[in-house]
Amino acid sequence: MDWQGLLDSGESHKKNTDRSVFDRDFDRIIFSHPFRKLQDKTQVHPLPEHDFVHNRLTHSLEVSSVGRSLGRSVGTVILQKHPSLKDHFSANDFGLITASASLAHDIGNPPFGHSGEDAISDYFVTHKDNLETEFTEQQWFDLINFEGNAQGFRLLNKSGYQGLRLTKPTLAAFTKYPRPSKVADQFKPRRSQKKYGFYHSEAEIFKSLANDLQLHQLANDQWCRHPLAFLVEAADDICYHIIDLEDGCNLGLISHQDTIDLYAQVIGSKFDATKLKTIRSKAEQISLLRAMTIGVLIEQSTDHFLANEEGILSGDYDISLTDDIQATPALEEIKNVSIEKIYRAQHVVEIEAAGFNVLNGLLESFVPAILSKSSMTKKQSIAFRLLPSDLKDEIKESKDTYTSLRALLDYISGLTDSNAMSLYRKLTGISLPSMR
Repeated sequence: MDWQGLLDSGESHKKNTDRSVFDRDFDRIIFSHPFRKLQDKTQVHPLPEHDFVHNRLTHSLEVSSVGRSLGRSVGTVILQKHPSLKDHFSANDFGLITASASLAHDIGNPPFGHSGEDAISDYFVTHKDNLETEFTEQQWFDLINFEGNAQGFRLLNKSGYQGLRLTKPTLAAFTKYPRPSKVADQFKPRRSQKKYGFYHSEAEIFKSLANDLQLHQLANDQWCRHPLAFLVEAADDICYHIIDLEDGCNLGLISHQDTIDLYAQVIGSKFDATKLKTIRSKAEQISLLRAMTIGVLIEQSTDHFLANEEGILSGDYDISLTDDIQATPALEEIKNVSIEKIYRAQHVVEIEAAGFNVLNGLLESFVPAILSKSSMTKKQSIAFRLLPSDLKDEIKESKDTYTSLRALLDYISGLTDSNAMSLYRKLTGISLPSMR
């Protein structure tokens, strides 16, 4: 792989224009309907009890900010090492591609966090005997392994979202796992092959994308990552670990001193306990340390990416950057503490349990209706009529059952937490419409 091909948008690109094609990518994502829905999707903690707790939208904005810093820092050095690129690209282009892909990285996540993914997958697993024969092996693996990354790639390419049409470099940087759900060889322990990044329905789109950008191919349907996908992953990892810890401290799940100690391990010699005590507000102390920690991790991740540029371009290097830097042991401790005290906190488990039941309940109502089509029962017909008119048209026009279910899952996974809960209550009779 080479940078000239990897950054080629396939469109006229002038690096000194006021608004490049990569600026356009960023703007299209931030103004899109799927992105706006992230404001009412759980990150970890219930919404909206605390104004300082992150939701998917604030998390995505912060990941994008870190991604821009990583991209620009890397781009500055890459351009110095490869002067011919300066005729076409700027460090800002590296930053914009990474920032845009980072901005969209959670766009395919369903309501209620990862429990939402599990709930959708579990529905099809538990109905295997009745459903599996309806699909090809590849299609069935898509259904029993719902994946937010693949759902995001689908949304970014779906014809119903004509406002997007993102450039190929941004789409490739978004795809952390460039493989389908069912593969003959997972190429362990390659990080890029740990999950999958596109459904059967978008397989040809990604194949064309990979060919145009000349991504290194591992097998017939598996590729190495676009190099900037490593930076998108690092930005997400940094924010996920470091900011979730801040939220945990503000919620009282982790003590103030323990949080300071965990951040201090990453900050190292730059940590100054005496100076920290001059700040009266405990929340501001944690905020300062969080910012310093993110700065250190950006610097280490940038340096490590550049040190391994050759291996990344050849496809030989395939490790998460944050799993391979100086601060990795400290990050691992933060992760372990977060699992024990944050992700397994009572209110978090309650949200996961509720989300699991809500999404399973929605699927129990809608999937049988779609499978029955012209021979719906009265109950199934009523459930089908509750779906949006454009979705009903899309389902009726679908060429097969897999395509119909993909359309339904676009709708259900696109619901916000509040929308999903409200729809579930109506379907189960818990909530009835009021007369006005």
